[in-house]
Amino acid sequence: MSKIARLFVFVLVALSLVLAACGAPATEAPVATEAPATEAPATEAVVEDPMAMYAPEAVTGDIITAGSSTVFPLTERMKQRFEEEGYTGNLTVDSIGSGAGIERFCVAGETDIANSSRAIRDSEVESCAGIGRTVVGFLVGIDALAVVVSAENDFVEDVTIEELALIYSTATNWSDVRPEWPNEPILRFSPGTDSGTFDYFVEAIMEEALGDTGEAAILESAGTQFSEDDNVLVQGVQGSPYAIGYFGYAYYEENASTLKALSVNGIEPNAETAESGEYPISRPLFIYSSTEILQEKPQVASFVYFYINNVFDEILDVGYFPVSDAQLQANLDAWTSAVGQ
Repeated sequence: MSKIARLFVFVLVALSLVLAACGAPATEAPVATEAPATEAPATEAVVEDPMAMYAPEAVTGDIITAGSSTVFPLTERMKQRFEEEGYTGNLTVDSIGSGAGIERFCVAGETDIANSSRAIRDSEVESCAGIGRTVVGFLVGIDALAVVVSAENDFVEDVTIEELALIYSTATNWSDVRPEWPNEPILRFSPGTDSGTFDYFVEAIMEEALGDTGEAAILESAGTQFSEDDNVLVQGVQGSPYAIGYFGYAYYEENASTLKALSVNGIEPNAETAESGEYPISRPLFIYSSTEILQEKPQVASFVYFYINNVFDEILDVGYFPVSDAQLQANLDAWTSAVGQ
């Protein structure tokens, strides 16, 4: 063996001894381990929200409402809110009076919702049934009917029910009602006969004071101007200090700078007296639909549900007064039963 070869062998041996002395671990073959079985992620049951189909943005199709001029501004406000929340269909609100609105709903069958400032009558429920509609009603607010004179009137502050019936029947001059009042002709303004406001005034004032002749008395009163448009009545009363009219409290509030609301039997119309029933001319506000419509037209069911759940946020601003929590729950129960939820 050559010197170079021996030197090379020596270096290899020495290097082996050094590595052994340093305790370098022997290289072990990796132990094969069995990969854990891949488990499929647990599938959670998906619970569908049964109310999702009634969200404003989820419904399509048109909605037609008509009826009370008193309920009109409230339904208009709820329409605006409903559209802001995502509804993109066509929602129409016609102001034609409670009686005409219920007739259009129960006789012609042309609308999905009737707005009314009086309770629906048994004969009207029967008419609805005759065209296959099972009426469902929702009490959405309370209105105080305001008896108003011009802000320029400086002699009337309060009237009794009996005096108001006299004003709207046989009295010709203000002095015919109270001798200290001016000997000037009474200029009478009244909602038309298709209006729920007229019906309610007849019931609460005319028939209360005059009995069964009350309606005939106001219809036969000389010179009384009737209109289904509350704005026409407002303008008429504004035009003379000797004029008098009546309509929903909201219309008075809109024109409070030019009109004066009278107390009736010493009770001022306001939220407290209307809700308590102290004020003699306070009345309920309704929207009516039918079980069949609410089940067949999700867009109508959606709007009614939205209406009864959100009306409290708007009603005071519109000029009416909210229903109680118990009545709100009754509305929700009626809706749930009607749609079959």
